[in-house]
Formats: sequence, structure tokens, C-alpha cells
Amino acid sequence: MKLNAEFDKRAVMHAAAQDWIPSPMPGVERKMLDRIGEEVARATSIVRYAPESAFSEHTHGGGEEFLVLDGTFQDEHGDYPAGTYVRNPPTSHHTPGAAEGCTIFVKLWQFAPDDRTYVTLDTTALALEPMDGHTGAKAATLFTDERETVRLIELAPNAHLDLAPEDGIEILCLEGGFTESGEEFSPWSWLRLPIGAALSLTAGKEGCRLWTKEGHLRFVSAPAAA
Repeated sequence: MKLNAEFDKRAVMHAAAQDWIPSPMPGVERKMLDRIGEEVARATSIVRYAPESAFSEHTHGGGEEFLVLDGTFQDEHGDYPAGTYVRNPPTSHHTPGAAEGCTIFVKLWQFAPDDRTYVTLDTTALALEPMDGHTGAKAATLFTDERETVRLIELAPNAHLDLAPEDGIEILCLEGGFTESGEEFSPWSWLRLPIGAALSLTAGKEGCRLWTKEGHLRFVSAPAAA
């Protein structure tokens, strides 16, 4: 399967308007944003766990990165309430589920093969700092290395954000909304701009809260099974 697999083009998905697609596990559904592969895939998705649902124990051959959007995600390592940002590197393994249900934004098979860095971060406790040169914008870095930078960005009502990322940028709208290239984005709307493209967006009248990732489009790969 290939979905938004042309990484040299602008890609948009308004996930809130998409239907939920059942996964192989009962009670676990997803909205696919980009994908190369079948069940073992380089993938970006929003995944919903019904109460008492779970996935079988599995190993992350290419790593797993996720942000809990609502509810509490769980595995044998602990509970991860809404706002928790997690990076499980290649070779990590767990048995995920949600006793009371949850929804997560998740990216699979997008780590460097030798990455062994675990991250668990409560984003609700972060102090966002003003962004230099950007009036009405605040940000906090969730993760950064030589491959990518992941941030939370908050924009005040009607604030503008103009960035010139060298190696692509990906955005998930978490709260509020914004306009980019004449298109309206709302919660769970996803945007990916290719290498060389500039970002120019304007927050809506309520402002917005965004998850962003920059730099990673230099390193597009997929599992061999794809």
C-alpha cells in the first residue's frame, strides 16, 4: 500500500473527516495519513483504542514515535496520559493497549537503525518559550538530533508563522486551527511540505497548538517487506 508516498510533494489529510479503518486487532482502528507497506510499514497514522482493546506484543523494527491525543495509552512499562510524547527506538518491544480507551498520533519505521534513545515526556508540563522573530508564537522542543527536530508550537489568535525549513516539515494540528495556502486546517489536520518548500500559515481566531517535525525528509526509508 502507498499513501502520500511522494515525498517531493505537498501532502494534506484532514483526519477528523476520515472514516476509521479497522486494524487486525479487535477494537483498534486507525486513520492513515501516509504509508508505504501493509501491516509492516513506514506509516503515519492516528490510532484509536476502544476500552479494553490491545495489540499483541511486538518489536519495533524501525522504531515508534507517538503522542497521546486523548485517554490513557498503556503497556507493560507504564501509563501514558493525554499529552505524553514517546519515542521507542528500533529493537524496543511492548504490548500496547488502553483499559479505558485512547487515541494516539503515531509514526512507525522512521528512526535511524542504530538509534537506541528512549524518550517519555509530559508535554502538558512544558513551559513554551517565545520564538525569536515570530510575534505571537511560543515553542518547546520535544526532541532534536542530527536527523530531525520535533516541537510543540502555540500561536496566538491570528498570528503568522513563516519558516524556511531546509529539509521538509510535517505538522499535526492539535488544537484550534490555521490557514495555509488558502486551505483551512482544524484539529487532526495533517500537513507535510517537501524539502525546499517554505511554510507560511496564519492561526485562526482561537489560535492553535501544533506538533511539528523538521529535517526528517532527508531520510525516507521503509521496511524491506514494503
